[in-house]
Amino acid sequence: MTDLNTIIDALIIGEIGNLTDLVKKALDDGIAPKDILNNGFNKGMDIVGEKMQTGEMFIPEVLRSANAMKAAVEILKPLLSAGDVTSSGKVVIGTVKGDLHDIGKNLVKLMLESAGFEVIDLGVDVEPEVFINAIKENNANIVALSALLTTTMNVMKETVDALVEAGQRDNVKVIIGGAPVTQKFADEIGADGYASDGGAACKRLKEMMG
Repeated sequence: MTDLNTIIDALIIGEIGNLTDLVKKALDDGIAPKDILNNGFNKGMDIVGEKMQTGEMFIPEVLRSANAMKAAVEILKPLLSAGDVTSSGKVVIGTVKGDLHDIGKNLVKLMLESAGFEVIDLGVDVEPEVFINAIKENNANIVALSALLTTTMNVMKETVDALVEAGQRDNVKVIIGGAPVTQKFADEIGADGYASDGGAACKRLKEMMG
């Protein structure tokens, strides 16, 4: 019988070939696809997120783990029923107006998707009104704002203020991130939380949705 810990270990290391072989063997051994997803993949990505936060794993290693999971999930998808996959929440994400940086945002998106969140990525240079429209159209639970420039941090405040004016603030949780951003700044502009990286974002959003 396949031990799900071997799947977790292969996922953390990011061994795509080994991970997909282990998943196929687990299925042959009669382990339910839902168990592989929840007790293998999701647990593994939680550990990856924690290791990223503590500095034990870096961006290239995290990407390798996430890409390995994406490949392995393709094996499970046809076998999972609708009830097996419960979304952790629906997130609208984007880099705010005036800022064209997206590496951090893209990593957060990848980590959130790996953690079971449905992510609507608006890209970069996103105006407050575009965030609001996307929240309404997708009935999102969360909006994630990214900024790498100190000069665009004020647009995060403008976006939160615009959510209030549009009557949407009570409908969504707001999380912000980026190199110059801090928890203190999040508190000042009325955001619900701050995350320093993809691992922290997953943990914070799971707490928010819990």
